[in-house]
Amino acid sequence: MSRTRVHAGPDRAAAADAALAAAGIETGSTILVGGFGMAGMPVVLVDALIRHGADDLTVVSNNAGNGDTGLAALLAAGRVRKVVCSFPRQADSWVFDGLYRAGRIELEVVPQGTLAERMRAAGAGLGGFYCPTGVGTLLAEGKETRVIEGREHVLELPLRGDVALIGAHRADRFGNLVYRRTARNFGPVMATAAAVTVVQVDEVVEPGELDPEAVVTPSIYVDHVVDLSENPAGVESRA
Repeated sequence: MSRTRVHAGPDRAAAADAALAAAGIETGSTILVGGFGMAGMPVVLVDALIRHGADDLTVVSNNAGNGDTGLAALLAAGRVRKVVCSFPRQADSWVFDGLYRAGRIELEVVPQGTLAERMRAAGAGLGGFYCPTGVGTLLAEGKETRVIEGREHVLELPLRGDVALIGAHRADRFGNLVYRRTARNFGPVMATAAAVTVVQVDEVVEPGELDPEAVVTPSIYVDHVVDLSENPAGVESRA
């Protein structure tokens, strides 16, 4: 049974607000936010999260926000308690940098490959995995280690989210997703690692219009799709 609901219409903000309300995001939630910098960043959904009002959030993303939009705007609104990411500092991460220096936000740094694999482990139902990355550094402090084939590894645990907010290129009305080039980045693993997945897409098409070989995220992982095209009506689909 597919749970996918497609929210569409000329008012993109209203559609995004409806999707997030249906997702049931609560204060204190862990939110997985797709994007590599701004590539694949679900800006419309993040803006809806700001309007939604939930706070004390833990946000998992590759970066800690860029400029003043998207994730950076969520941080500036004071809604985030902790960021889990790989790259907290770059030239345009001034919002996070200011909050962190003022002691107003927590940070957990996770190497990029480890970040992706921890979410993949969550989606695959694994209890964790051993990885050599981070051994002998501050990132390994307090973690279990084990020597495998003569090399020390650190135990990394699954990283789950209450809700994933991701961006894709196209979806059908069942919620099958295809991505556009590097905008794919963390979206597929985040969709599997969250209890609820909300996706913004450039276009929603009829079932059968997507090449099955091009579908990256199957609809079983998708709960809500926000259609950013001018499609005039939303459709609730079940399969």
